[in-house]
Amino acid sequence: MNVKGMNILVTGGASGMGRAFVLNLAKDGANVAFCDVNEAGIAETIALAAEHGTKVVGFKANVGSEEDVVALVKNAAEALGGLNGLINNAGIFRDGLLVKLDKETGAVVKFPLSKWNEVLNIDLTGPFLLTREFAAQAIERKVGPSVVVNISSVARHGNRGQGNYSAAKAGLVADTKLWAMELAPYGIRTGAIAPGFVDTPILAGMKPEAFEAMVKPVPLRRVGTTGEIYAGVRFILECDYFTGRCIDIDGGLTI
Repeated sequence: MNVKGMNILVTGGASGMGRAFVLNLAKDGANVAFCDVNEAGIAETIALAAEHGTKVVGFKANVGSEEDVVALVKNAAEALGGLNGLINNAGIFRDGLLVKLDKETGAVVKFPLSKWNEVLNIDLTGPFLLTREFAAQAIERKVGPSVVVNISSVARHGNRGQGNYSAAKAGLVADTKLWAMELAPYGIRTGAIAPGFVDTPILAGMKPEAFEAMVKPVPLRRVGTTGEIYAGVRFILECDYFTGRCIDIDGGLTI
């Protein structure tokens, strides 16, 4: 497939990598629907995409809500005339150790179940819901060859203090493989990208010494750009013989 002319849904499109995906896709000629929970950010992304001349529409939706996702895919498909691309990008962090000792009291502090569930709901259940609804509309509408791109993370190998996030991102790669097998009969491919550290607003507020410590283990000694991650996304969208695999774009970082 060629990105130009595709109808693609992107989650988490109001900022960071999600916004970069929306803008790059629009620039490359795709029609894009996207969602986020940040209404101001949605409006900003739409305004930024206007110069590219393709159709870009935004919706407020929580990807962890089945009701929101069902409505989102329905509305996005109607707005664009069917969807043949999905990028599961939306994600959150709620970091913390499984257990730790309080330095002042010596008490054992346990990681809250609520924070575990919050991350798994957005980062793993969300992509499940989106992919299910996307595949259903692709089959029902007979849109032809379609593709799902899941945004995982280098943290899927297990990163200290990110038990919930690591579990979600590892599960997403596993789902990428099994969905490839399940959806291939319907002409739907899947792929995943596992970024390392990427230059997004999350990193902007870091102290220089903390930033240096972060990039020190990276062989290339720098963070990636959103454009470099998009290059991997575009490859998956356009390579018709690619499915069920994860591409690491992490500067050689090993966790």
